[in-house]
Parts: sequence; C-alpha cells; structure tokens
Amino acid sequence: MENVQPFVSFLRRFTPMTDEELYRVLLPVIKIRQFRKKEIITRENEIENYFNFITKGLVRKYYRKDNEEINTQISMEGHLILSQESFHSRTPSEYVIETIEPSTLVSITYDDLEKVYSSSSAMERLGRMVITYSMIIKDRWQMQMVKMTPRERFLNFVSRNPELMQRVPQKFLASYLNIKPETFSRFKHLLKTKRDL
Repeated sequence: MENVQPFVSFLRRFTPMTDEELYRVLLPVIKIRQFRKKEIITRENEIENYFNFITKGLVRKYYRKDNEEINTQISMEGHLILSQESFHSRTPSEYVIETIEPSTLVSITYDDLEKVYSSSSAMERLGRMVITYSMIIKDRWQMQMVKMTPRERFLNFVSRNPELMQRVPQKFLASYLNIKPETFSRFKHLLKTKRDL
C-alpha cells in the first residue's frame, strides 16, 4: 500500500474515491513494477500495455529520427508516463520509454483498466478526467514549443523544474526543449554566472 499511496492521492485530486472503490476495484489490478537505470519499459513497435504512474525515479519517452533520440517527455515522481496513442488505440508504439534512474511504477494493464472503467460510472468518469488532464498538459507543452523562443523555453523550464536540471543529463534536456546542445550549454553557463540571459 505504501508504494500505491502517491497514486491514490493523485487520483483523489480529480474526484473523491471511496475506500470500497479503492480496495475492491483498484488495488486488486495494480502492479508494482521496478526497473534499473537505463532499462526499457516500453519498446518501439510494441503495443503499450501499461498505464504507468511514477512513484520513484525518473523516466523519459523518446522516438528515433535518423540516428538521433528525440525526447518528448521527461517525468519524475508523481507523474504519468505511457505511450498514449499505442495504449488507447492498441497499435504499435512509435516511442521508447526508458528509465534515467532506477524507478518504481504503479501500473495497470489495458484490460484491467477497462474492467475498472466498467465497474461504475464514477470510475469511468475518473478515467475520463485523468485522460483529459493528460491531453491538456500535452497541448500546453506543444504550444510552448511553438510560441516560445529557445531562451524562453529554457528559462520557463528552469523556473518550474529546478530539480530536473540537477537530475537529468543535459543532452536529454536539450533534446526535450528542442534547443541545440551548444545553445543549452551557453544558457546554462550564463545562468550560473548570473548574467542576463
């Protein structure tokens, strides 16, 4: 239960959940999965079968373009990570999901999640609210990528995610923010010297 508590707290942000719903419906289908550093969670061209919530660690999602890895998500404790299109459409994933640090995930399979949804209208509504929340975050991020300059993206990310600046390799962050590695290094250096970016 200790590993599951952050996930339960996350879900209760969207809607109250009774203990009965928690113990009868949700807990029986939850799997606790542990991964080592740099371990693949979801492979490219495989169907994503797990809805994942990170309780410990750091995980990235990327796709390959030519010989490059393009990071589209970097998430730590308290966040969801999965290949969403693959999970919901049951088609092969275009993404790879891999740990950056040793990580613990609370996971539910696609089939089990469908059972949770069909157990009650409250559970179905909760599922809809979580999916909507994920879509809003994704849209917000895509809009930042379009509207903000590299400098603005960097500063915005630093102010909101100081911990990730310490924990995530620079090359992953540069890719995620769509900033050239040398530009990212320059921004970081200027930040350290407290000069105006």
